[in-house]
Formats: sequence, C-alpha cells, structure tokens
Amino acid sequence: MEVSKSEHHHFVIYKPYGYLSQFKSHDSKQQSKKFLGTLHDFPKGIMAIGRLDEKSEGLLLLTTDGKMSDFVNSRKVEKEYYAQVDGTISVEAIHLLKAGVKIGFDGKKYQTKPCKAFILKEVPDLPKRSRKIRDDRHGPTSWISITLNEGKFRQVRKMTSAVGFPTLRLVRVRVGSIHLNSMQAGEVLEVNEFF
Repeated sequence: MEVSKSEHHHFVIYKPYGYLSQFKSHDSKQQSKKFLGTLHDFPKGIMAIGRLDEKSEGLLLLTTDGKMSDFVNSRKVEKEYYAQVDGTISVEAIHLLKAGVKIGFDGKKYQTKPCKAFILKEVPDLPKRSRKIRDDRHGPTSWISITLNEGKFRQVRKMTSAVGFPTLRLVRVRVGSIHLNSMQAGEVLEVNEFF
C-alpha cells in the first residue's frame, strides 16, 4: 500500500509506562496524568493507531492520516506483545492462550480468537521500567510472547489472568512489520511510511 504522502506525518514511538495514549487532557480528573504530547511537538491532527493502556508500554504508531489508521485497524494487522507474568507459566496455559480463552468484555463473556503464544527462553532486552515491578522474594516470573490480530480493551492482561498467570509488565514489541528494536522509552521517530 502506498502511504507516503507529503501532507501527512507518521511517527513510531515507544510509549513509556504511566502515559495515556492521548495527547492532552480532556477533563479535570486527568490533570495529573502524563500525555504523549509532552514527548514531542506533534503536528495538529495527530492520532494514535490503536492504544496502549496507562500501565502498558512499547510500540505505538501515530499518524495524521485517518485512512492509514483505518487500514491498520481494519486489516487486523498482527500485534506482538511480550508479557512478564506472575509465576512459572505452564505449557498447558500456553496451549489455552493459543486456542482462545473466555474474558470479560463490555459486561459480557468474550471468546478470544486463536493466536500465537510461546514462552520466551530468555528475559527480553528491554529498557528498565520507570516503576519497579517487584523483587524476586515474591516468587518467580515468566516472559511470554503473544501475537494477536484483534485488540479488545486490556485483552492480553485479561487472557493471562484467565489462565492463572496475571501480567506484571506488558510491552508491545511489533505492529505488522514494524519492530520496537532498540528504541528507548519516550523515543519518537518520524517515518515516511509504515508498510
């Protein structure tokens, strides 16, 4: 798809932990929150393609092109996440994640679609988080990869909880062919096109 149009701007950012996926406050209750607009002087009309909740971090695509946003969301572009979960996750739990699990969504039960999931053999090389997760005295943790084609609110967190391994840290590392690579928290890169 040709998306390199000079009148539009596209950015790849590493959304830090504790930031909302919006650019400024919309009400007085959010005055103490952190917003993406403080990371860079973004152009007017900028929007996030998809979102990451406040406690999640990692790869976020931003654009001024509404058609590009619709394209990424409607084509069910793969999104890969690394999740640090509480406990030593079992192979059985991974199989359940891959097959799909029931989670709560909009007050109803929702069956997640089959996805890719596996245990990471090594702790991923990610920037230190601004807020410490916890220390080893509280028991072991595991790192897993989950790749989805859908994106319900807090889906990965709900999925890992559904199989008995709550998420402690969640980092989106890939959207389609775009990877986080060695980006650091808060880093902003302007690009000519996404795909």
